[in-house]
Amino acid sequence: MALKSFAFKVLKKDKFARCGLIETHRGDINTPAFMPVGTQATVKACKIDDIKKTGSEIILSNTYHLMIRPGVERVQSAGGLHSFMNCDLPILTDSGGFQVMSLSKLNKIDREKGAIFNSHVDGKKFYLSPEESIRIQLGLNSDIVMIMDECPRKSDDYELIKKSMDLSLYWAERSKKAFGKNPHKALFGIVQGGMYEDLRHESLNALIDIDFDGIALGGLSVGESKEEKTKILSFMSDKLPEDKPRYLMGVGKPEDIVEAVRYGIDMFDCVLPTRNARNGQLITSTGVINIRNAPYKMSKEPVDENCDCKVCKDYSRAYLNHLDRTNEMLGSILASYHNIYYYQDLMRQIRESIESNKFANFVKDFYNKRNLEMPDGPI
Repeated sequence: MALKSFAFKVLKKDKFARCGLIETHRGDINTPAFMPVGTQATVKACKIDDIKKTGSEIILSNTYHLMIRPGVERVQSAGGLHSFMNCDLPILTDSGGFQVMSLSKLNKIDREKGAIFNSHVDGKKFYLSPEESIRIQLGLNSDIVMIMDECPRKSDDYELIKKSMDLSLYWAERSKKAFGKNPHKALFGIVQGGMYEDLRHESLNALIDIDFDGIALGGLSVGESKEEKTKILSFMSDKLPEDKPRYLMGVGKPEDIVEAVRYGIDMFDCVLPTRNARNGQLITSTGVINIRNAPYKMSKEPVDENCDCKVCKDYSRAYLNHLDRTNEMLGSILASYHNIYYYQDLMRQIRESIESNKFANFVKDFYNKRNLEMPDGPI
């Protein structure tokens, strides 16, 4: 029997904000959606069963890390990434372009050969071309595949950013050809162009012509200011295709997610929930608390009285403070679960507010609870 084809539909809009449904043969994904990051075939300190209990409907993993360790052949021999990590949720894999820029000792970018770099683990030389990135992602058997792009560091050099964008578009065409016909999977294009609106528009139009299953916005978590990021989101909001999911890559502070939804973004990922958890930073409806601080040593209160996750139901701030201060493994496990649950509950509230035409009220309440000034926006 043929596998169910990838599909997306918008269910409701409230100004630019929208809720929708991504359909995959492994399950549906309600949008706006947050993807916990399982970089190396695991969401740190979390079992897949617990990830599902948080309400997560999709996770992200990474081509760069998996090609280095354990290697695509080893994952393939286990039956693909889902079997390897015992995950029945849909999986999106990043192409590895950002990690090549941020982690490896990069030797060279070659228009034809792709990225030539040394592993940050053992110095071994790798070649990652658009075709190789797609080959690896198909070998991992991911459900949503990202094209190979060049993700340059933030720069005010217009010609440098344009040259990088042109290279990414050339690689986009090659990625599309290498992907072939896989109707039960999706291939997303990535808009580049730095902080330059004309380049962003040119990149988007070219990707629309190539015809991808979804559109991602890249290069918006590489050191730009919040104002610069919002400016690009605002500019792109009425230009992105209505009938394709829109993914803002690597952006994950709660307020950044709420802002991006205001401009019509559907998908998000970030390591922040689990990374912060391992450092004692717990995210609550009123902001972030550092659980290792002295005021929580004797606190019988839950992490967040407005949260109904199992951590907030069963454990006190005092206990989590103790676990963190003694470096107990359970501390990271419980904190990670809570933070991911918070994110998924945030996404649920966003979707419900859009469905009931109350998203503007939700946004105002969100900022009021955090004692933050609400930025100007399209609501």
